[in-house]
Amino acid sequence: MSLAMIVAIIKPHKLEEVKEALLANGVEGMTITEVRGFGRQRGKTENFRGSEYTIDFVPKLKVEVIVPDTDVDKIVSVVSEAAKTGKIGDGKVWSVGVDRLLRVRTGETGTDAI
Repeated sequence: MSLAMIVAIIKPHKLEEVKEALLANGVEGMTITEVRGFGRQRGKTENFRGSEYTIDFVPKLKVEVIVPDTDVDKIVSVVSEAAKTGKIGDGKVWSVGVDRLLRVRTGETGTDAI
């Protein structure tokens, strides 16, 4: 059986909803990384005490999970629904094939290592 890594860039306040949705759909583990970046909006402008300033790189979270290929479409859908606010900057979700997976502690490989 083939594996895939699903990567999602989401707004930080949506993490709990995404985590709960993933756990409810059989995902057993995930990695979260704090990241910064921008998309089409090229950052955002804020006001603080009457002064306007620009945030070039917006804070986001990167969520990574590894799943069997057969679950990719379902998990991508689950993540996108849980992360959606309907506003600019909701993020992106994509999948990448995983050639090899090894659990360091036990030496298990493939789907057994998930």
